[in-house]
Amino acid sequence: MPSFRTLGTLAATAALLSACSADKLDITNPNTPSAASAGADAQALQLQATGVLRQLRNGRGAFISSTGRFGRENFIYTPQEGRNTSNYLIGIAGANRIDPAGFAVENWATPYGNLRDLFNLKRSIASNATLTAEQKAAGQGFAKTLEALELLYVISTRDTLGAVVEIRLDASDIAPFVSRDSVYKYILNTLDEASTNLGGGGAAFPFTLHAGFAGFNTPTTFRQFNRAIAARAASYYATSGGGAAAWQRALTALGASFINTSAATRAALDVGVYHVYSGTTGDANNPLSLALNLDLFAHPSTETDAPKKADGSLDNRYLAKVIARPTRNAPGGLGIPSSIGFQIYPTGAAPIPVIRNEELLFIRAEALLATGDKAGAIAMINLVRTVSGGLATSTLTPTSSDADILTELLLQKRYSLLLEGNRWIDLRRYGRLNTLPLDITTGTNAHFVARVQPIPQAECLVRARAAAELRGPGC
Repeated sequence: MPSFRTLGTLAATAALLSACSADKLDITNPNTPSAASAGADAQALQLQATGVLRQLRNGRGAFISSTGRFGRENFIYTPQEGRNTSNYLIGIAGANRIDPAGFAVENWATPYGNLRDLFNLKRSIASNATLTAEQKAAGQGFAKTLEALELLYVISTRDTLGAVVEIRLDASDIAPFVSRDSVYKYILNTLDEASTNLGGGGAAFPFTLHAGFAGFNTPTTFRQFNRAIAARAASYYATSGGGAAAWQRALTALGASFINTSAATRAALDVGVYHVYSGTTGDANNPLSLALNLDLFAHPSTETDAPKKADGSLDNRYLAKVIARPTRNAPGGLGIPSSIGFQIYPTGAAPIPVIRNEELLFIRAEALLATGDKAGAIAMINLVRTVSGGLATSTLTPTSSDADILTELLLQKRYSLLLEGNRWIDLRRYGRLNTLPLDITTGTNAHFVARVQPIPQAECLVRARAAAELRGPGC
């Protein structure tokens, strides 16, 4: 398994080589089978399904580490490579923007590469003469759910820049960007289509899902996962222009998901879908694991902001997830020292969540607060405080202001979902990016808080030669 520095370099290189939706380059990877090469037989269909799940997994570490740096959750302090700090926290010095040709352009080439493979998977399923109608419906529901999830990763990092939602048969045919509003509508509609497909998908998929889908590996149970992703997408859309209708859509989706609002144990909070890893030849290790990623550190505010119990001790989430480490700083005075790291993923085989019950409880709390049910929102917050944090119930009451309830919600969500890729997105959604610390405030190394990740320069350069309506935003 390469070091995280190597992974970051590969991600940057892939972004520079990619063009529209990462469609211009077709590189064979023996560990990530290409959908384009698969036939219609059962073995080839399994290869395609395995391939798109591996591609989905391939982007998870970069998504978490990049959004974590933007959200002052983590640092990647590579001793000899300062750009793993500067490209995210400083950007183009003095310009308060991220360099579109630098390292901080992840979450683009990998999702779009997988969207191409998912496009091909859907075509393979549709043209397969041996599958029953139920099997085809199940397969389409699977593919559309992953398609929507990949696009959700893209729009949650690009936000007002919008994204490309159309994958065309001819990979050299450039598709246009559409607005953020249109992207969210496409994602939600695609998830609803997938849910309908899964509802008619019979008892089994025409392929096998990996162990991270335990409990969610039939069309019926996978549909609960689909509805969980729909709840996340609807909550993001609600704070991005979707308003009350999107909040209601989130609540409806939660009702059909695997949410457990009576969770009384750690295990009940952790129920969900996960990416799985191993050191087996041909597989991959968890890129965020404590054992393998020696360059991953926690922002010092993770300790100073941690909720405390009545006796003054730190809450259970901090104690379980954060560990002391030898102090390190970024090279060249680009950052500040940190002496804490993460033990959330202790080994290379530790799974990373896609989504789990603890997140669904927060989505419900957000939706209830937004729709006027303060008591219901507080109940969800207190459930997580007590079960996950080992804290007493909060002092919030239905007479508390919406702003105070939201502040408590976001604090609890921060520690419950630490190093799962949420904080930066949540603070932007609620207009609170200005609450993030600026560790260096003067000089050429002054930090700023990025609002969006840029469109990669390579994408912009390809589109610069296209018709005006196909040029990328911010290019």
